[in-house]
Amino acid sequence: MNSIHYQYEIDASDFSRAGEASSKLKQKLKQMNLPPDIIRRCSIAIYEGEINMVIHANGGVIDVDIYPDKILMVLKDVGPGIPDIDKAMQEGFSTANHEVNSLGFGAGMGLPNMKKATDEILIDTELNVGTTVTMTINF
Repeated sequence: MNSIHYQYEIDASDFSRAGEASSKLKQKLKQMNLPPDIIRRCSIAIYEGEINMVIHANGGVIDVDIYPDKILMVLKDVGPGIPDIDKAMQEGFSTANHEVNSLGFGAGMGLPNMKKATDEILIDTELNVGTTVTMTINF
């Protein structure tokens, strides 16, 4: 099955550009006339993942494939990894530092919001190697 593919490079610690990928993808999905709920859910999932890459990882790459029946989003970084996925999935749990908090980020809602916005989320992480988050939204 063919897909439409988009790729976004995310820079580490560049809060001035945080959110660019999700904004660009949202515009592309609108141009494709996808349902507003699908666009909203995809935008939330990508934005939260993008912010996590800026805050916690050394940046990364987001690959998005749009199929006739779903959107597949793969976020891959080479950051420190997630020591405890169950804890990281709890609303309000955050390992963000004070500087990040002072900028209004790091409230501990990233992964929980990604899970709520998608139909499926898989997290593959290895300490000191990186994390790959694969999310699916079905139509």
